[in-house]
Amino acid sequence: MRISENDMLELIAFTLGDQEFCIEVVSVREIRSWTPATMLPHSPDHVRGVINLRGVVLPVMDLALRLGLAPAEPSPGSVIIVTQIGSQIVGLLVDLVSDIFTISAEEIHPAPDVSKSMDREQIRGMIPMDERMICFLQLNALFGAIESEAA
Repeated sequence: MRISENDMLELIAFTLGDQEFCIEVVSVREIRSWTPATMLPHSPDHVRGVINLRGVVLPVMDLALRLGLAPAEPSPGSVIIVTQIGSQIVGLLVDLVSDIFTISAEEIHPAPDVSKSMDREQIRGMIPMDERMICFLQLNALFGAIESEAA
């Protein structure tokens, strides 16, 4: 999705370990507390399993592991961000939702070119905010990777 510098984006920030990330609020259906997932045989390492979300079988992805970080260790404070891109619904296991904020597109800085090409597709940019740096994730790239691995 192309955004102009005048566009305003509403984002939700969350933590994975000691790092902060964000995604667009428009992609978020709900935020729920951590529920242990039922493992699926032969699923990728970053897929924690599935949970029952009001009669819907929801795959839950360990977002930290998917992004190349240490695997998440769910605690009572962990949450699942239920996201939807197109017709696909996926839960993202994160440590904590930390903030909801609105920025203009011009506040997004390009990510430095220090990672693998696949990783760069997953990062929309960096957002400096106060004394912290927030990595803006491109959910379409993460979901596209899930779809190709499931095929």
